[in-house]
Amino acid sequence: MRILLLCSSFNGLTQRAWLELRRAGHDVTVELALSPEVMVEAAELAKPDLIICPFLKERVPAALWRGYRTVIIHPGPPGDRGPSSLDWAIADGESEWGVTALQAVEEMDAGPIWGFRTFGMPGEPPRKSALYNGPVTEAAAELVVEVAAKAGDASFTPEPLDYRAPHVRGRLRRAMRHADREFSWSEPTEDILRRVRAADGAPGGRSVLCELPVRVFDVYRGPELPGPAGQIAARREGAVLVHTGDGTLWVGHLRLEQEGAIKLPATMALGELVAAAPERSGYSEITYDRSEGVGVVSFDFYNGAMSTDQCRRLASALRYAAAQDTRVLVVRGGEVFSNGIHLNVIEAARHPELEAWMNINAINAVCREIVGCTSQLVVTSIGGNAGAGGVMMGLGADRVIIRDSVVLNPHYRTMGLFGSEYWTYVLPRRVGAEHARRLTQEALPIGAAEAVACGLADKALPGSRLDFERRVLEYAERLAADPGYDRLLAGRRQVREVDERRKPLDAYRAEELAEMSRDMFDDRDGFRLARREFVHKVKASATPERLARHRELSGASAPASATASHM
Repeated sequence: MRILLLCSSFNGLTQRAWLELRRAGHDVTVELALSPEVMVEAAELAKPDLIICPFLKERVPAALWRGYRTVIIHPGPPGDRGPSSLDWAIADGESEWGVTALQAVEEMDAGPIWGFRTFGMPGEPPRKSALYNGPVTEAAAELVVEVAAKAGDASFTPEPLDYRAPHVRGRLRRAMRHADREFSWSEPTEDILRRVRAADGAPGGRSVLCELPVRVFDVYRGPELPGPAGQIAARREGAVLVHTGDGTLWVGHLRLEQEGAIKLPATMALGELVAAAPERSGYSEITYDRSEGVGVVSFDFYNGAMSTDQCRRLASALRYAAAQDTRVLVVRGGEVFSNGIHLNVIEAARHPELEAWMNINAINAVCREIVGCTSQLVVTSIGGNAGAGGVMMGLGADRVIIRDSVVLNPHYRTMGLFGSEYWTYVLPRRVGAEHARRLTQEALPIGAAEAVACGLADKALPGSRLDFERRVLEYAERLAADPGYDRLLAGRRQVREVDERRKPLDAYRAEELAEMSRDMFDDRDGFRLARREFVHKVKASATPERLARHRELSGASAPASATASHM
């Protein structure tokens, strides 16, 4: 079928829908919903058999839903309506939630139902972003394929929304207001945790800290310590420990309520106000564990962004792990594996170009530890999405294992960067020079199956992230006990020695950094503007040509008011 995806942004869920529909054999193009006129024009150019809206904040124009079958993917169970579905699901402690595919009609979220999926909610309040990128995206990926199949069935008729039906358990909920997100540190820890996580990653919980109005993100339970509510008890690895009404909470990220402020690690946002706070253990973004001859370095950085300091700590942890008497080293990412350098920290720095340069050198050091480890076999465990240098970082391992729901963006071009992380060595080595060029230049996402097919990854495994991590660990333990282990390790060393003689890693690094210096300091390809628009969430002004194939095929250009945009 010819399918048009209409979306507010080409986010992770939309990318997953794009990938799954293409895998199912459909001809899929994308248009950003920049205005009603743009949406209607896109449909006229694409002449789709079906329009699917996997992530759409805007109202579908009447001309569109009257002229084309248009299906909305709504992040709530049948009957749920309103723009704050996930926020209320977390805030109200729902035990079950879902995703519904419904036909666009005049009344928002009230159209006939094409299909739905339900899933259990975790007992611990999830971050809204984790819920969206996890079970919601999983359910949506299944639904879009089901919707496309039903659209090809002339006998299918969607089911009218009927609140008397037993499976229609949702209801109309109002938009969550600022007042619903406000909290006082004197409230119970559990209430604050749930309030903040219902607003994470946007727009954040609202409170006051160090006498400053702030938006609060990325919170975790702390120890039960006595102290005045709202007072900073300690700091560690960018986070601050804050007293609550009955305990403490680690706060990883904050955004000051002032013009132009951006989301930053809490200690960076508060600066000198927390400089004297004591360091305290109990919070760590990086851990090391051992099991049956296997060492596991786990890291979980908020939204996958890796600052200079985080990269230095991770490189140190990898050096420590490589020096242990284990036989296999597993490099395991978190909810998001990695998205490379930390654009928010770079943008907030006094000298952004210098910070960007320090950051790329620091992440290169992480990659060097992975590529250069010859004392153990190395396995990369990619259980969450990855982009740019975060993809390349994992490719220096002997084995790259990926969860089957992961989406990778192995390119830098949309951010105006040539890229580093030894990608000119590790990527062609896995996929070949021509395919490496195509991946980096076309700047399109790829799924786990495609990654395995082209050699970017070695194996894709199903299951939840915890199931996936368990299975990767079991694989690593089998590898450590393999009778041919010595031969495998000798092979890794030999390949590294041959490659080093042919062209040293330092040469790849120097060539990449020469290009990056032009991008970062001379701004030859618009890194400064792309970074600023990304950090400040500037709305795109046109659909990127690589996505809007319907315009390319028709010879039409973007609307006259639109300019080039980075995504």
